[in-house]
Formats: sequence, C-alpha cells, structure tokens
Amino acid sequence: MEKTIRLFTCMAQEDIPSDNHLKAALGAFQAYQVGPISGETGIPGLKIDFKRGLRIRIPKGNWHVRITDFDTETLFFDDDVSDLQLVSMEKYYIHWSIEIWKDGTPVFSHIFDPEGQEIFFLFAHTALGDNLAMLPYIRAFREKYHCKVSCQIPDNIRKITSHLYPEIPQVKKIPKDAYAVFYMCAWLTKLGLPVDLRAQALEGLGGSIVGLREPAPLPVFRPTCPRPVTEKYVCIALQASTQAKGWHYPGGWEIVVKHLKELGYRVFCIDRYSSMKEGSYVTDMPSDAEDLTGDHDIMDRANMLYYAEFFIGLGSGLSWVANSVRCPVILISGMSEPWCEFYTPYRIINRHVCHGCFNDMRADFKNNFCPYHGGTERELECSKKIAPVQVINAINDLHRSLNGKRRVTN
Repeated sequence: MEKTIRLFTCMAQEDIPSDNHLKAALGAFQAYQVGPISGETGIPGLKIDFKRGLRIRIPKGNWHVRITDFDTETLFFDDDVSDLQLVSMEKYYIHWSIEIWKDGTPVFSHIFDPEGQEIFFLFAHTALGDNLAMLPYIRAFREKYHCKVSCQIPDNIRKITSHLYPEIPQVKKIPKDAYAVFYMCAWLTKLGLPVDLRAQALEGLGGSIVGLREPAPLPVFRPTCPRPVTEKYVCIALQASTQAKGWHYPGGWEIVVKHLKELGYRVFCIDRYSSMKEGSYVTDMPSDAEDLTGDHDIMDRANMLYYAEFFIGLGSGLSWVANSVRCPVILISGMSEPWCEFYTPYRIINRHVCHGCFNDMRADFKNNFCPYHGGTERELECSKKIAPVQVINAINDLHRSLNGKRRVTN
C-alpha cells in the first residue's frame, strides 16, 4: 500500500500555481509512471530517488528531513516526518542536498550526483520543434557527467533521433536502475521549468530542464539518399500549429515565390497539407510553388532540407528540422520575439506594430489567439504587417552569400 504523499517546494505560497493548473501539471507528471521509489540508502525502509523530481520514502519513526539546493542553499523542506513519501513539486534539475536524522541523530546524507549513473529522459509530447530543440542536451548531459543515458521518444521523431544521435539508446520503459528521470517538455508552469517558458529561447529549453547553462551543439546530419533534384531549390512551409504563427500579408507568399523563381530557384512547398484553415484564416499553398505537401516520413523531409539552398518558414517544427540539418532558415514570425526560437541571422519581424505576445507573460490566450487585438482591425497585425520586401531582402542576402554556388555539392 502506497504511503501518504507530501508535496514540498521552495516556492512562496502566492507563486504556487492555481489549484486547477497545479492539478493539471501534477497529473501530467503522474501520467508517466516511474514505479515506486527504488533507491536504497542502507537504512531499512528509507529510500530515495530522483524520478519526477526528488522522492523520499520515510518509514515510521521519529525522523527529521532537511532538503536544500546545494548550489544556493535555498531551503525546500525542514520538518519532522513519519510514514510518508516526500515528493518535490519541482521536476527539473536541482542540485539536491538531503540530510536525514532519526531520533535526533544524523543517519543519512546525499547530494544529487549523476556522475556515472543511469539517467533517463522522457519526451512527453509529440511537438516536433520542442523535441528537436531539447535533444542536443541529452548528449551534452552525458558528456558532462560521463553517465549512461537512454530516452523514450515519440514515434514522430524516432527516426530522425536515431539518425542524429545513434549513440543514445531509445527504450520504451524506464530502466529499473535509473538514478534520475528528466521530463523533456515545454511546460507552461514553474513546476517543470526553473524559468518561465516564455522568458527564454526555445533552443535553451533543454538546458533549463537538465541544469546545463552552455548551449548544446547541434549534431552533424548525414543524408541517407542522393540529391532529389539536379537544380538549385528552396523549400517553403506556410503552416504551423496555429494560424497565429502564420504570415498573413495578403499575397505575400506568392510575391516571395515569384522572386525566388526569378533568382533561378525551384520552389517546393513541403507543408503537411496544401491548405490549412483555422477560424476565418485560410492558408493555401502558393500556386507557383511545386507541390510536395503530404504526410511524408520525417527523414524524407530532413534529406530534402539538407540539400536545399535555404528554407523559408515560420516558428514551426519544419524550421527546427531545417536547423537540425544545418539548412539556412529564413524564419518569419511576429507572434514570438526574434530570440524565442533558434538563432538565425535571417529572422523576420516588424517591431513597429504589436508583436511578441507569445513571450509576453501578461498575455492571455484562453479566449483568442490574438490576445490583445482579437476581433478588431488590428487582429494579428504582427503577421499582417510583415512586408514581402523584408523577406525578399533576407533572400537576397542569402543568395549573395552563396555567390552563385550550390550550398551542398553532393
């Protein structure tokens, strides 16, 4: 029979998420079962592990537990306990320091140390961009701590993960001897991240979860098929998870495709669908682009992008695929700040109008995907006011940098 669970946190009472948000967040963590607390301490009935944050199983008796962050000496818990489980609300990397007394005598202490341990990384959602952004930090974590790592990966990115990171085992269950489990997910709560998701660049998200400050380098992509077409070409994608991320300048994509073709490029649209509708917004593939839309295998997309001269897209998963295979990206977005995704010198935004609401912690998206101007003439002006000339200027810069040469020669 499971013992009573007592949650603890360093957050001030007013900073703890509301009841509904807290229940939803904790419920999401609980949905991914990690089994009973398994780490032996050498003391009968007293167990500890770092799955779902810090967990301690306390047997009956006169026990006292003190938990701090070793690096900052921040106090998380300091109290007498008996016959229960202590579980941290925080689920990201913390350099835990645990001290335990029984009957007033120190009997156990431990400082979180992944060196040489078995560490498991669970990718809880299928978001393509989020997952590709976080994957480099598994390798970086392994290299820093010389530990054994494994991960559970959603089906939609399993192939590209295997290709980019062949040294990282993909497993379906948490190893029995796992010392720690990290949930690699873009949580919109302080429970899953030390810094609000909206206040940091997505390319550093994985580092926030696993406690790494330095950016993790991208892997080297090696194509698995020959070049698909002989001519120089550019890939474009007009769709994202929401139309709020789209580029809605009237006829903007058609203008861009025309310019690309005048420069001598073939232009392939690689969206999943040729048309996307959300509310009153409809995005159709430009008529002059070549249709490569469809539910293609992710490795097909990766290979196509690897050989492309560059890619033009939004804050979407395909932009992250392009970045992962080191294809230059022109990224168009008014909803997010230019630092929000990964770095590209070809980031397009119009700062002279309302913009960046995704990274504005005051914005409330519950009732409208345009939180400040929904239902007015200014709705999605962050997107509608990005002029084609901005994109064309970025295209020209990239075109000149290539100096008439093919970016990938093989």
